[in-house]
Amino acid sequence: MDSEAPDRDRDRLDLSGGVAAGACASGDTLKAAAEQAGKAEILDRYAADYPKGPHDQPQSMCPAFGSLRVGLRMRRTATVLSGSACCVYGLTFTSHFYGARRTVGYVPFSSETLVTGKLFEDIRDAVHGLADPALYDTIIVTNLCVPTASGVPLQLLPDQINGVRVIGIDVPGFGVPTHAEAKDVLAGAMLAYARREAELGPVAAPKQRPDRPTVTLLGEMFPADPPGIGLLLEPLGLAAGPVVPTREWRELYAALDCAVVGAIHPFYTASVREFEGAGRPVVGSAPVGRDGTAAWLDAIGATCGIAQAKVDAAKNKFLPAIAAALEARPITGRITVSGYEGSELLVARLLIESGAEVPYVGTAAPRTRWSEEDREWLEAHGARVTYRASLEQDIAAVEEFGPDLAVGTTPVVQHAKQRSIPALYFTNLISARPLMGAAGAGSLAMVVNAAMGNRARMDRMAAFFDGVGTGRSAGIWENTPADRPEFKARFAAKRIAMAKAEESVGS
Repeated sequence: MDSEAPDRDRDRLDLSGGVAAGACASGDTLKAAAEQAGKAEILDRYAADYPKGPHDQPQSMCPAFGSLRVGLRMRRTATVLSGSACCVYGLTFTSHFYGARRTVGYVPFSSETLVTGKLFEDIRDAVHGLADPALYDTIIVTNLCVPTASGVPLQLLPDQINGVRVIGIDVPGFGVPTHAEAKDVLAGAMLAYARREAELGPVAAPKQRPDRPTVTLLGEMFPADPPGIGLLLEPLGLAAGPVVPTREWRELYAALDCAVVGAIHPFYTASVREFEGAGRPVVGSAPVGRDGTAAWLDAIGATCGIAQAKVDAAKNKFLPAIAAALEARPITGRITVSGYEGSELLVARLLIESGAEVPYVGTAAPRTRWSEEDREWLEAHGARVTYRASLEQDIAAVEEFGPDLAVGTTPVVQHAKQRSIPALYFTNLISARPLMGAAGAGSLAMVVNAAMGNRARMDRMAAFFDGVGTGRSAGIWENTPADRPEFKARFAAKRIAMAKAEESVGS
């Protein structure tokens, strides 16, 4: 922007209904402030793309963690966060805990800079300072809850500076239900930008370009899965294309230049919208297990106009090997499955085809048309599928079905182990394995069977710690702490008064 931009931008901002810095208020208060500050259109789109469930706020980590990870994994990409310092600290700490090796930019603010519009100017100045084409192709700026609630207008940032693309997104916890869907917020924004570039003229070719039509794979997956999918596609005359979210910008062009999109993770609504806008058909589910692989190859073949005889030949080549792998590594036992990655239905399908009984599948992701085939298959095999499942529903399923193994999020795992039920954390121990084709057919058996074999050890541990108390009385005491309900009531009244005072800020 030119030197006159600050005054012009300030004329266009209405931040009088904003939330003061550091005022962590309820989701409803923040949402109302954001709508008053000009973010209604964005929030309405999020509400349509990511419909909420029984709980009105994320029950996992901050949603912005998802979009942050996508940006940090991309080459030649700078990431800048705008939010409360405590939020930025937590997000950067978690991102580095999960292996990010890149700097996260942060534009600090105060109540004054937030409500006067100076924060936007600071963000713009920071972006201009970062926009070095020798270092970066893209700069991603993310508004967290408070800047979104105050209407900080990242859409007024220039589209590019010195040839470096600039993308601004809002990822508030009161508008995006899960961190998995926040990945789609950024992936969709990047696809929209790349599609506009491709429509305006020639764009950079990918480093490697198959000589066959490609299938773009939508949703993060284990690194061995895309090559495995490529092997399945080869007899059809197709190749596996890029995985979206991508690792570098030029892969976005290749992703858009595909024959069909495989919505491996079915909740990437914004990304699907961009692919469909580019005229690309989308197929749901994934090649998991024998039944899943057969159905997926049929769907890909039909969408791409491939002769059924050719599709049948591919199935005859791969399905016996998948069936043999499943038979060689059987899983016997009752397993409940829950998680927030979006691949829970696929994992449940694979467990059932391996021989397990799966009475409950809970996913924090929403129901979309791209997961309908998986839902129908699971329900036909005795599973109860719950979309937008809450933590309380996942724990209730463990209580209801008394599984031999509970696969779920950290609090579900904790609850199960306290009941001497073996449990596995979905994200680190289940989704971090190949699931597709023959390689995925037996990948879960070893870890799942080993975990179920620990029931006796869990019972011994429970017996060892029996009598040490729980909650306030946990531990070994000379005098066991007494419950003081009058103290709790007094502090509860103070908390209610503080919450009301916080909600009045900015009103």
